Amino acid sequence: MGYDLSNRLIPAERLLCTAIFLLVFTLMQGCSVTSTRTDGRPAQPVDVSTVPDAAPKNEPKSKYGNPASYVVNGKTYYVMKDSANFVERGIASWYGTKFHGRRTSSGETYDMYAMTAAHKTLPLPTYVSVRNLDNGHSIVVKVNDRGPFHENRVVDLSYVAALKLGIVNDGTGLVEVRAINQGNYRVEPVQVSGQAAINNSGKGFYVQVGAFSNYENAQQFAKKLTGLADNLIQISETTVRNGKLYRVRFGPITDIDVADRIVINLARYGIDEHRIVVDL
Repeated sequence: MGYDLSNRLIPAERLLCTAIFLLVFTLMQGCSVTSTRTDGRPAQPVDVSTVPDAAPKNEPKSKYGNPASYVVNGKTYYVMKDSANFVERGIASWYGTKFHGRRTSSGETYDMYAMTAAHKTLPLPTYVSVRNLDNGHSIVVKVNDRGPFHENRVVDLSYVAALKLGIVNDGTGLVEVRAINQGNYRVEPVQVSGQAAINNSGKGFYVQVGAFSNYENAQQFAKKLTGLADNLIQISETTVRNGKLYRVRFGPITDIDVADRIVINLARYGIDEHRIVVDL
């Protein structure tokens, strides 16, 4: 059985109790605000220069993420059968810590540090390029989730994708979303300039991406890499025990950052392996 102790306090004591209660309540509220990152950002900063874009590749459709239609908040959304020629402009948003580690609509785990995105109707997965119409920056992400379920948003980017695109601080940004399909995707060329990047004397190192016993095969392979540091790609002939070998490689390079940018872009051409070669 409880008792109402306030009726036994004199006015001054009541005022003191009230003041103490308000102070404790305020402190508790303050703690709750400062300990929760309501904007979804991680506690530690991220260096986006070390985060490559998603590498487009052919993948089977998700078994779970592509129903003919689904309903959210009373609205029905119809999933597209394919993403061919898809282009959309509108407002992008982003999501972060609140959903980090949760399962996405495709069945994959959401990683706020990966180059991914959510879309309401594109097939899962779909690779898209997203261009910030305000600053011109472009990124490539893998759409593996559903959302954003906001009438005025077209795509929800992962935290790191939004950071690379430059919309984290404002929370939203005006973008163009373009689906990447076979035949319509072109890699942005690696810009290389200055003697720090290219050494015309031939000294430096090389990023080797292929070696062929047939020169024509080496030529065809090199042509597939058109658009990626064209002023550095070369076919080098060398003699081996069984005859000649034609090596497709980029260089000579003396700037490691240039090599890093080339290697990051190789996956977009379907090249998973490379080696660094230093000619003595």
